[in-house]
Amino acid sequence: MADLDALRSRFARALDATRNPAPGPDPAPYADNLLARWQEPQRHYHTLTHLTAVLDHVDVLAQYADHPDVVRLAAWFHDAVYLPERSENEERSARLAERALPEAGVPAGRTAEVARLVRLTVTHAPADDDRDGQVLCDADLAILASPPSAYAAYTAAVREEYRFVPNDAFREGRAAVLRQLLGLPRLFHTPHGRREWEATARYNLRGELEMLSLPDTPAP
Repeated sequence: MADLDALRSRFARALDATRNPAPGPDPAPYADNLLARWQEPQRHYHTLTHLTAVLDHVDVLAQYADHPDVVRLAAWFHDAVYLPERSENEERSARLAERALPEAGVPAGRTAEVARLVRLTVTHAPADDDRDGQVLCDADLAILASPPSAYAAYTAAVREEYRFVPNDAFREGRAAVLRQLLGLPRLFHTPHGRREWEATARYNLRGELEMLSLPDTPAP
């Protein structure tokens, strides 16, 4: 169970740091709007648990970011709009940030950077000199390097979000995603991510891909 008060405090700290030194309106309504979005019933993986994990991983990787609080705000917005059957969730999430953050007192340049980072999660392919993008993308993909039980829970939650997709179509689509990830020169871009997560993530992805290739076991 997510600690909503702790999450509100984390949002307020990131927002205040990003709009500093100019004051702004009370962060609480903005935090509550985002928290409500992250608790929508269609979500099974893209939940408050995922948000908290991404924020925690940003904290781990903060030394590699140029503007860690901008990255934290991008983490809050990166799946704020999420409908599994839609393909433009990242774009709609970025536009939400572009509407909400100026009203909350964030300067235009920092708002634009949050939105850019949110859009980057479509590809998870930051440039070599994009330190903030590397931190957000690594934090978002860190789930791939989970221990076996957590990785199994992750894949089950993803399947539940796409329960409207028939099994054969889901297997084909998911396998294509896994092959695309495995084909990347590297999954992680920060030194910590490459050192601590790359090998385990590739092991998990290969194992999931192998499982998807197995035929269904007929019911007894």
